[in-house]
Amino acid sequence: MPVAPGSGTVGSMSSNPDLVLASINENGVGVITLNNPDRMNAWSAAMSKRFFERLAEFRSNPSVKVVVITGAGKGFCPGADMDALNQIRANPAGGAGPATGAGRFSDLLSYPKPVIAAMNGAAAGVGFVLAVFCDLRFAASGIKLTTSFSRRGLIAEYGSSWALPRLIGSARALDLLLSGRVITADEAERMGLVNAVHPADELMDKVMAYADDMAVNCCPASWATMKRQVYGDWLRDADASTTDAIHLMNESVKQADFQEGVQSFLDKRPPVFAPYAD
Repeated sequence: MPVAPGSGTVGSMSSNPDLVLASINENGVGVITLNNPDRMNAWSAAMSKRFFERLAEFRSNPSVKVVVITGAGKGFCPGADMDALNQIRANPAGGAGPATGAGRFSDLLSYPKPVIAAMNGAAAGVGFVLAVFCDLRFAASGIKLTTSFSRRGLIAEYGSSWALPRLIGSARALDLLLSGRVITADEAERMGLVNAVHPADELMDKVMAYADDMAVNCCPASWATMKRQVYGDWLRDADASTTDAIHLMNESVKQADFQEGVQSFLDKRPPVFAPYAD
């Protein structure tokens, strides 16, 4: 059974403990692995429940500083599980619950720790939207991505109509949503949809090195504030954003993390920041 990179596995919390794996390495990088490789990690209500349980575990664990999301085997997440889709087709009045579960990817915006998608394989539909709501996205060379909604008689699902234009602009977002066409990782990088593309056999090493550097050298409290600023400022004008930033800056220089950040730089050593606490 595939296991995510790391030094330990987080304990089980549901009746489907293997649908989503979790591990933490020595630097505090927590890896969440969608684990249904026989179906390329297709999404279901059961996987959704387990996924959000894992996120909650990592949020409350002070040892976890950065979260990486990836898929077991050759897939990242190709969309909803076909069994779930057939349940919906048989009972459309019951809604999309069998395929989606109750969790919302928009919750990742208020998640106080950095969340990185390591897209090791195809991402479509709900899998595409999961990646879009992560803070950063890295992709394996050659993988394919698609919204696919318009080709299934659906709408821009799961908040993608809000998030996608903010990442790549309205024209490109409408291109991907209206056409439902397939794009490659390289085109996604040119659009600004992914931060970088790496050879498939190097993806996790590259992502983990990036996340390790963050976990060792950056301040968790700064991340939490920065995420609130970036996502909150989307809805405010520049003057209000600047006013808030000045207030937050004045508060941050009163904290022990600021003293440690400067002193560690002067001492030429890695900083020792306090873990994030809600």
